[in-house]
Order: sequence, then C-alpha cells, then structure tokens
Amino acid sequence: MPRIAAYALASAAGALAGAALALGVGKATGWIGGTDKTVVIRTQAAPEVQPAAQPQPPPLPTSFEPESIYAKRSPGVVTIFSSFPTGEQGQGSGFVVSRQGYVLTNAHVITTAPAQPVEKANKVYVEFSNGDRVDGEIVGYDLFSDVGVVKVDPGGHRLTPLPLGTSSNVVVGEPVAAIGSPFGNENSLSVGVVSGTRRSISSVTSEFQLTDAIQTDAAINHGNSGGPLLDGRGRVIGINAQIRSNTGGGEGVGFAVPIDTARRSMRELLSHGEVHYAYVGITTDDLTPVLARFLDVPVSSGALVTCVKPNSPGDRAGIHAGTSQQSFEGAQVTAGGDVILSIDGRTVRTGSDVARFVGQRLEPGQKARFTVLRGDDRKTIVVKLGQRPLQPAPGC
Repeated sequence: MPRIAAYALASAAGALAGAALALGVGKATGWIGGTDKTVVIRTQAAPEVQPAAQPQPPPLPTSFEPESIYAKRSPGVVTIFSSFPTGEQGQGSGFVVSRQGYVLTNAHVITTAPAQPVEKANKVYVEFSNGDRVDGEIVGYDLFSDVGVVKVDPGGHRLTPLPLGTSSNVVVGEPVAAIGSPFGNENSLSVGVVSGTRRSISSVTSEFQLTDAIQTDAAINHGNSGGPLLDGRGRVIGINAQIRSNTGGGEGVGFAVPIDTARRSMRELLSHGEVHYAYVGITTDDLTPVLARFLDVPVSSGALVTCVKPNSPGDRAGIHAGTSQQSFEGAQVTAGGDVILSIDGRTVRTGSDVARFVGQRLEPGQKARFTVLRGDDRKTIVVKLGQRPLQPAPGC
C-alpha cells in the first residue's frame, strides 16, 4: 500500500459497518459503500496484450505445497516504491503478468488515493526478488476496482510472469498463499484459506462497492497490497488489497480484488487507456424470505429499491424507490419500492447481484431490461444505462 497512514485509514474505513451500497451497485454486506470516481491515467499508447496467452510455468502438485508455490512464483512478485508530488514515499507489492513487462498492482499503491484529489505517483520503481531495481511507468489505474498497471522495460530484467487463474469458482476452505512485502520485508510468504467469497466491500479508492472480493485469513499487512493471492496450483486468483481491522494491524480478515475483475480492468487499460462502468443510480437492499413476509411482498428474494438518484438513468426509466421507513428486527427498512427480480433475464436474488450484473456485464449506453415487482404487478422497465460519474449527485 502506498503509505502507512493511508493504509491505516483504509483499515479503519473497513471496520465501519452497516451502510447500504450507493448509486446502483447493490447492497453492502456490512461495509460502508458509496459512489464511483473512475480516474484512469494513460501515459502512453499501450499495445494489445494477452497475458493469458503467455507460456505457462510448469504445473504445481495437486496437493498444497507452499514451499513449491513460493519457489516457482516468488521470482515474479515485485516490490513497488512510489514517490508522490507531495514528497511522500510509499511502498507496496505487485506481480509480473506478461513478458512485455506489465505488472499488476493496486491503484492505491501508485496513487494518492484515498486522499483527494487523486494524483498518480510521479516516480515508480520496481524491485525484483534478487534486489534488482528498475524504473517503472504507470500505464493506468482503475479506482473503481482498485487495480493499477505498471510497465517495466522487458529487456532490463529477466521476467517471470505469474499464471492467472479464475476467481469465479473459488470456494471457502481452499488453501491459498499470499506473497508480498509486508512492512518492507520483501518476498514474504503467508498461507491460509479462503474464508469468504463474493463479498461486497468498500474500496479504499472509490466510494462504490467492490463486488466478489475474496476474504482470506492469510496474513495481509501494510505493504502486502498489490501482491498476488495464489491458489494451491500457484495461479493468481486475486490481488491482495486491504484488511479489516480495529487496530490498523492484521487481524485475520483480509480481502483481495478478484482476478476476474482485475483482468477486465487490465484489458481495458491496455487496450483503451480507461475503464468504463455502467450506471443506474439506485440504492438497493436484500429482500429475504422473512423480510418479504413482513412487508407482505409476494416473492421471497430480490433487490428492494430503497432510493433512486434524481435524474439518474433509473429515475428517467421510471424505477420507483420506497417511501416509508419501518422497523424490522432492530433495523430500519425502506418499504414500498420496486423489487428487482431480473436484469436482461438474469435472476436477481440480492442487491449485490445488481452490482454484479450492471458493473461487470453491462456497458454505458446499453439498454437493459429490468423486471420488477411493483405491488402485485410485474413490470419490465427498459433502462438506458449511463456512465458512473466521478462525483455523483447528492442523495441516497
């Protein structure tokens, strides 16, 4: 992570709980949520790169052998040193993903985020496991997903790309290994298990929720940010990003950006120099069976619309938010709004599903069909999606 002070702030923010996800990306699961501020820097015309097409390293044993994972993958893990316009210095981690010299890391490792306004580092150095240090160039960053891409001269150092896996089929209980530079201790290994999947968490670089984050009990501390979370076969399934802590230290609850999300960000950054996300402009809450009975809603699951941003795509399309506050099981519930049942035929069971479908599968300008329950009637509402604003309008 770029700065210890900033990391402590991220840890503290992660410890706050209970706010709903804002601006059309679904419900928070016990974390503070909010808005989108995509800021993407393109420093040069980047060529198309297909990291997945790179020659794959030799396969690892099917059993979990941390020593084998470390021996084969640590040469591709790097320490990133950043210098900021303020004179502040930072340190995080990263990993090589292609022989063209591209390195994945977190956006907050190479920018001043969460401080506003966000500025990129004016100098980046990449240090390899043998101590060899080279200049790095910031290709771009995606604040929504906390993903950054740095490039080094492929002729300046022998590169060992790490193979990228998939995060969509990660399961709770599977063993994982994290490699990075906690507290400046380069190429440190920690191991644990996946302790949660499909988490919606607050990002340290955006007020929007990051969906499908991977939770792990592998130790993640200051400086681990940007390093790889590897499965038992040594494939990257996530980018270690933050911890949830009451003290600012590692307490066994760490989170990684899912590699499927990071791959999409990297592809867009390298191809177009920026990353766009679709936007509806609504806040939702989970509709559970018990809550449905309490509200006398004739379905048992879905996303209950609690707020619609004025003049947002959802507002213009006619999505209705709830208007009455009711007390339910010790919490306040906004009742009376539409219940989103599906988007373009994909079933919506939770507020996070709205975030997942809109943010990951749809594009700005695209028209999406929202099937909603309004009272006892099912309606199809066509929403022309917008683009996530840097500074969302007040409300919700």
